[in-house]
Amino acid sequence: MASTVLVVTALEDVTADLVIATLNERGAPVVRVDPADIGPGLTFGFRIDGDRPAWRGRLRTASREVELGEVAAVYYRRPTPYGTRFAHLPRQQRDFSATEARHGLGGVLNVLSGARYVNHPVAVARAESKPAQLRRLARLGLRTPPTLITNDLPAAEEFAASHGPVVCKTFRGLPVGDDGRAGAIWAQRVDPAAFDDTLTVTAHLFQAEIPKTGDVRVTVVGRRVFAQRVAAPDGALDWRRGDWDALLHAPITVPPPVEAALHAYLASFGLVFGCFDFALTGDGDDPEHWTAIECNPNGQWGWLPDAEDITEAFADLLTMEREGRS
Repeated sequence: MASTVLVVTALEDVTADLVIATLNERGAPVVRVDPADIGPGLTFGFRIDGDRPAWRGRLRTASREVELGEVAAVYYRRPTPYGTRFAHLPRQQRDFSATEARHGLGGVLNVLSGARYVNHPVAVARAESKPAQLRRLARLGLRTPPTLITNDLPAAEEFAASHGPVVCKTFRGLPVGDDGRAGAIWAQRVDPAAFDDTLTVTAHLFQAEIPKTGDVRVTVVGRRVFAQRVAAPDGALDWRRGDWDALLHAPITVPPPVEAALHAYLASFGLVFGCFDFALTGDGDDPEHWTAIECNPNGQWGWLPDAEDITEAFADLLTMEREGRS
């Protein structure tokens, strides 16, 4: 019976380290691989034919080796972009090599027969779209902030006049710069008086600021739900922009209608894990107090006070077949 957990992630990934350590404690076979290591330190030979309509063959890293048929679950975290491996090549060669590696090695790893994916990279890519998230959250009956996506100055001015105060958010983080480092732009209040024609350059996401009493991070792993109220000591609009070690946490109970919507949300995207962010407008007992902001289908959780319990939930999910769970 297949029993190996394949962990697809970069070398430095503290979140994956937590899960791998727990899997090791349980005696579960684990193989960690970063597909961007393709080369002498990462080799493979995969084949398929009409008699056996499933990919088979061996994947070898510098320290591990696995037959594809032995893989029961894939924990897909945050592998290094393929382009990094070929950054030293001229542009055409770099792009060609990265594309071939992504479609060849990555293509096989994404279609392993019978393996449980946490989460499947295709599902993650689909669920990372903020417009898709907001639409799905609203259709499931959750409260969402009034939102405008635009590059039109009059539309932005009209929205701010109707829904002010207004915050601006990015759809994605800052890409890697010339120094090799990525970054983030946090949610921030905007002054409509500063709007000008530069708005037309690209898309902007504006939302009505929620008069919140607090924030909540809800981590869903399989059927298990972990919820923590989060507060920044300085009362920052976006708690992610400050010192995470200084954040204040308190467990909170998710109202049953909200919890049911979260499970439905994940199922609709083909996900088994997600980190949901909410703004509270009351004490949290009433579902109407919960305004859904977004869901990160590959979010961080190692910094939370219940990280140990979340780690165990991940290990349970990844070894479900191996341990005979249903």
